Amino acid sequence: MHATWTIAQRELAAFFDSLMAYILLVVFLGISGFFTWWFGTDVFMLGQADLGSFFNIAYWTLFFFIPALTMRTLAEERRTGTLDLLLTKAVTDREVVLGKFLSCLLLIAMALACTLPYYVTVARIGPIDHGAALCGYLALLLMSASYIGIGIFASSLGSNQLVAFLIALLIGAFFHLLAGIVAASFTGVVGRVFDFLGMGVHFDSMSRGVVDSRDVLYFLSIAGAGLLGAELQLAKRGMPR
Repeated sequence: MHATWTIAQRELAAFFDSLMAYILLVVFLGISGFFTWWFGTDVFMLGQADLGSFFNIAYWTLFFFIPALTMRTLAEERRTGTLDLLLTKAVTDREVVLGKFLSCLLLIAMALACTLPYYVTVARIGPIDHGAALCGYLALLLMSASYIGIGIFASSLGSNQLVAFLIALLIGAFFHLLAGIVAASFTGVVGRVFDFLGMGVHFDSMSRGVVDSRDVLYFLSIAGAGLLGAELQLAKRGMPR
């Protein structure tokens, strides 16, 4: 666990050193703030004290941002040769993957924490369902964990960051869009299976204030599968431990 945390700290520092963290925070806050307060179905147009507008835009913004965040996690280290050096230390493949995952998740948590003034402001405007708001934040964090797992797996497949970005985006698009489209086109068992695989169903359920163990398990399963795939990729390529 100590090695995992050390790697996570190193990665988080690297995000800030390369300006990636600052760019993510500024762009995420700019887009979410604009659509939450000034454009489209913003808080004032809805006429009710809830964060539905923010959760909807964050749902899409993080879908695009996370592949950009994770594309360098293993691909860049493989390209520069530092991954080989890292894996010769007293760390396992799993500790490397978990450290990368934790650093990305912490950065997303920081971005979401920066939006807490939205919550405070809306709560001052009128009576807000605090449970639904907190569940919405939890849903965003769990959804982010899922996409981070996918992104790290995509980054483990090679040394090209752009390819890693596109692969993560394509895999994520299946859960984000395609599963729901297919579910709407079929009935019976097939429709129910694809409906369950769709990210939106689970996200919407939690953002309304309903914490179902099946939704939590869904997000954690995708994240776990992605991380396991990344770990297997490192082992498959004969990397030294």
